[in-house]
Amino acid sequence: MEITFEQRRSLALAILTKGERLTRKSGSFLGQLVVDPTPMSTAQQDWFAVLAERAGLAIEGAPHD
Repeated sequence: MEITFEQRRSLALAILTKGERLTRKSGSFLGQLVVDPTPMSTAQQDWFAVLAERAGLAIEGAPHD
């Protein structure tokens, strides 16, 4: 999944503001994605995709099952 930092920031903010139930760890992770442009690891990409799916949001450019 190759997305720009701006796309990642926008989606992370959308997940945070949607009001979904998030753990403290998930909220912290999403907050990090909003401010840190460092590329995500594969594990982080996978977790981000899961959080987006749970929130009913799609990551543009991500493969669909």
